Amino acid sequence: MTETGKDKERSIERIEACPACGGRSLSAFKKANFEVRDISPEDVKITDKAYGKVWDLDRCADCTHVFANPRPSPRFIQSLYGDIIDPVYQDEAEGRQKNFERILERMERLQPAKGPLFDVGAATGILMNMARERGWEPEGVEPSSWAVEAARDRYDLQIRSGDFETAELPKNRYAAVTMVDFIEHVPVPMAALVKAGEILRRDGVLCIVTPDIHSLAARMAGSRWWHYRPAHLAYFTHRSLQAILGRAGLKILKTRRYAWTFSAHYLLTRISFMGFLVKNPRWASFFSRIPIKLTLGDSFEIYAGKNTS
Repeated sequence: MTETGKDKERSIERIEACPACGGRSLSAFKKANFEVRDISPEDVKITDKAYGKVWDLDRCADCTHVFANPRPSPRFIQSLYGDIIDPVYQDEAEGRQKNFERILERMERLQPAKGPLFDVGAATGILMNMARERGWEPEGVEPSSWAVEAARDRYDLQIRSGDFETAELPKNRYAAVTMVDFIEHVPVPMAALVKAGEILRRDGVLCIVTPDIHSLAARMAGSRWWHYRPAHLAYFTHRSLQAILGRAGLKILKTRRYAWTFSAHYLLTRISFMGFLVKNPRWASFFSRIPIKLTLGDSFEIYAGKNTS
């Protein structure tokens, strides 16, 4: 690729309206502290730990949404996520299963009929595999070629390769759509939510998990909040989620706080001065067997449906 071609692929654009509510009362929130054009797939993988690194962020005075501005083009994002290789993600499958089990249980209370389920940003297929075992008919899409192959090899799942917004999907088909840690990664979240509404059945349920920038944990952690990272382009509040879902023709049915389960080994590797505890293989194996549930309260777990009124 020529330098000109690379620059075109990695284009960014400044926007004048809030992606969540459409408001135009924007102000600077944070200054970028890394070189955007040098970002690589390694910087945006799920288990990245470059906490505190952010794009230039603006804040909307109308709905309190915080977002990257200028923002990368969808093509820019696709060029990164398609090349992600992240085996540490699958190493934590046991803890992630506990996270997803709680989501599926709550989804089934709202949608007991089950049926086709579409997982957006399916990664290595952990949630899809669990849904299949519980009687759902799972489908999904994932940009990482490595993750798509891992899902096929480990779980015999055929996941679409590519991005959700341009995937050809039938309208009014799915009983459920899941977006776990997805909408904060995309430059145009409205397009993704509109697409989710289109493919949902009339009684279908959408689950969204995304960070809450107004949470106590976010305020206490400050600039070192673990959700401040190069992969995240948008930071929602309850107010901005209501705004964007309403504009997408969706309504909130239930709101919870997401709880994470990780191994002690994984958490220790996130803390630089504690990493020495897992360098020895014997200790690494020991800590890998200890599950820890984190109830930080800094991510939303939202269930929404079509606004048919």
